[in-house]
Amino acid sequence: MASVLRQVLNFAPRVLLRPLVPKSPVTAALATQQFRLKTTDAAPAPETRPTVRKSDTAARTQLIDFGKYVAECLPKFVQKVQFTAGDELEVLVVPEGVVPVLQFLKDHHSAQFVNLVDIAGVDVPSRQYRFEIVYNLLSLRYNSRIRVKTYTDELTPIDSANDVFKAANWYEREIWDMYGVFFANHPDLRRILTDYGFEGHPFRKDFPLSGFVEVRYDDEKKRVVCEPLELAQEFRKFELSSPWEQFPNFRGPPASEEIPTQEKK
Repeated sequence: MASVLRQVLNFAPRVLLRPLVPKSPVTAALATQQFRLKTTDAAPAPETRPTVRKSDTAARTQLIDFGKYVAECLPKFVQKVQFTAGDELEVLVVPEGVVPVLQFLKDHHSAQFVNLVDIAGVDVPSRQYRFEIVYNLLSLRYNSRIRVKTYTDELTPIDSANDVFKAANWYEREIWDMYGVFFANHPDLRRILTDYGFEGHPFRKDFPLSGFVEVRYDDEKKRVVCEPLELAQEFRKFELSSPWEQFPNFRGPPASEEIPTQEKK
């Protein structure tokens, strides 16, 4: 037993065998200052609140590199690459670059965004190009999402993405119906949500909330009739906002962070 203890002590680290020497006041003060500096420069504590989405640093780095790669491969069409809501990658392209960029993201081996999840529209009348078209793509192979944005106005058409994604057929019909954005080379561009003979585009900001016509059932004609709108009372302004705002810090648009890319030559 004594020989075993002797071998353990021989191979033990020297730190454990150092004698305990009492520290002077100057040494103690220096040690305390070094400890404070270490604690001040330490990394922030990881997020533990369950209501806050945790950011994946590795996935964010990969998305940044991929956004730069897309901008380098398609400098003619990509105008800007940015992050929104912390870790959502967005690629802003010119209107004539929608089809080439979507084809690149679908067919490239390092992307494989083969699923068109949705196409959305945004109307901002104060802009020169008031409409913003947003393509949301999903890559099941890499478990990643990307958002492609472009812009247009009331008269300038956008090339249809139906040849790249067949799912774009009904999505583009919905945007044409709601916003009035025309998609060139679409196989069947007609209204999909509103009724036959409907006039106007309901999701435009200048479209009245009450609409222009009303629909009712006529007992004499035994059918549904469409008539000009008649309000039973004068228009009143209703204040529906709560006096106790639940989330006042999250009412504004999400902040975006631009990803720097190489300058175009």
